[in-house]
Amino acid sequence: MRTQVTPENVEKANSQFWEQMLGMRLERIGPGSPAGADSASIDHLHVMGCCELAGVWSGLIEVRLSMGLAQVATAAMLMQAPEAVLSEDLLDATKEIANMIAGTIKSVLPRPCTMTVPHAEIENRDVSSLDRTPGVLSVYFENDAGTLLVRVCETGVEASIPEPKPAQSWMRPVAALA
Repeated sequence: MRTQVTPENVEKANSQFWEQMLGMRLERIGPGSPAGADSASIDHLHVMGCCELAGVWSGLIEVRLSMGLAQVATAAMLMQAPEAVLSEDLLDATKEIANMIAGTIKSVLPRPCTMTVPHAEIENRDVSSLDRTPGVLSVYFENDAGTLLVRVCETGVEASIPEPKPAQSWMRPVAALA
């Protein structure tokens, strides 16, 4: 099943998190954006957070934040000064950002669909809108603090979710044991 996620879905999920949770506004940039730029990129050194999804639709949703944006967002989430933010704080906040945005995007995917606990890491590599891969939707955003990339990557079709196992005897309701 090809992804049913549109750039507008990503933009809505993004604005719900940034505007409602942090009071920050990010504008969509890059190819297909209202600004109509030909390309966009994320800083070479950035923070990446990711959630994997499995079910009828399988793949992953990742967020990549420039260090400046990650620092400002983390400070806002922790209610502290940006210069007080530690690298561990950046990773924790990025996991939460990935979780919130991925959870909202997941709501437009076909069911059943499960999502993993997010993970995050600091990366040191180039990522640009010129990297076009089939099955990958890349949407870029920007504010004064830096750039955000949200990618939705479909990795498989019609993945299966295991059937629930029958209850074990030790899992019977207490009334059944009497």
